[in-house]
Amino acid sequence: MEHVKLAAGELLLRPWRDEDAPAVRDALRDPAIAQWNPQGDGLIDDEVALLWVRRRADWSTGGHASMAVTAAADGELLGSVSLHNIRDGDASIGYWTVPAARGRHVALRAVVRLTDWAFADLGLHRVELCHAVANPASCRVAERAGYPAEGTLRESYRYGDGRRYDEHLHARLATDR
Repeated sequence: MEHVKLAAGELLLRPWRDEDAPAVRDALRDPAIAQWNPQGDGLIDDEVALLWVRRRADWSTGGHASMAVTAAADGELLGSVSLHNIRDGDASIGYWTVPAARGRHVALRAVVRLTDWAFADLGLHRVELCHAVANPASCRVAERAGYPAEGTLRESYRYGDGRRYDEHLHARLATDR
């Protein structure tokens, strides 16, 4: 899969670069990101952040497409959006935003743009979005991005505090409009 850059108004979704590692380190240390997007039990240091960026920048397997969400004007890192588990016309989507970008619809716009690209350019049929029931902000993103709720997955994922949480399953189909 070839890297792409996707414009979304004043946002730019672009492949990850090594120079993003310090901002990623800081983001992954944010308590909300650490809770809902756990990275394991270790300390998030420069080395861990660089490995994180490099894994997400490598699209060679075709199994994921991960992008930095930045301000188009100055390149400031605002968040992350990724398609993962891409196979047989299906994928899952995940995202986070840095504290300074919250409340500005960054995640919403990034999810909509990446989903549109997934359907139009990758030819996907279904994209799923799961979030902890205890994370209502992610539920709002899913609903506003056109991902209808399909159900609740009971104690389906272990989050950053080590507890299993119920998750809401949302999904969009290429035929949804």
